[in-house]
Amino acid sequence: MCADRLTTRLVPARSRRAGGIVGLLGAAIVAGALTGCTPVLTPSPTPTVSITPTPTETTSAAPQQVSEATTADEALPFFADVVAAVWATDQRFQGRAYIDGLTQAGFDKSAMEVTYDESTVGNPAESIQFSVRWGEECLVGQVGPSTGDPVTAVMPGLQTGRCLVGDTRPIDW
Repeated sequence: MCADRLTTRLVPARSRRAGGIVGLLGAAIVAGALTGCTPVLTPSPTPTVSITPTPTETTSAAPQQVSEATTADEALPFFADVVAAVWATDQRFQGRAYIDGLTQAGFDKSAMEVTYDESTVGNPAESIQFSVRWGEECLVGQVGPSTGDPVTAVMPGLQTGRCLVGDTRPIDW
C-alpha cells in the first residue's frame, strides 16, 4: 500500500532545471511517505558500557623514578620533563629555577653546573646552559631567547669531569 502512494506522487521532469527541483521534491515526498509507512517505535534505552582501563606492563625505556635510571639515556626523559615544566613558568630565564627543579626531581645537585643568567655587561643572557653529570656522560639543557624551545641532550662528559665548557656559576644555595 505504501509503494502505491509513492508512485502516484512522483511527477516526471519537464526540463533539466525542473528535473532537479522535482527530484528534490520527490526525495522529500519519498522520505515523508516512508515515515508514514513505518511503524512508530518507542526507543528502548541504550545500554551504557563503562570501560575501566586495566594496568598494562609498559616496555618503555624510561624507569619509574630518576633514581632507578642506570644510564643517561634512561634519565633524559625525566631531565627533559623538568626542563619543560620550568620553561612553562615565568622563571624560564633563570638558571637557578632549573637547578632547583632538577634537585626536587631527584637529580644530584653536586653533579650540576649552570651558566650565568646575565652577560658580563649585565644584559640578560641569550641562552642559559645547565647540566647534570651522569657517570661518563652529561644531561645537558639549553634555554633562552636565542634557543627557542628548550633543548635537552645526552652528551659525553669532558675529561675534566665537567659537562659545560667555560665559566659556570657556583651552585651554593
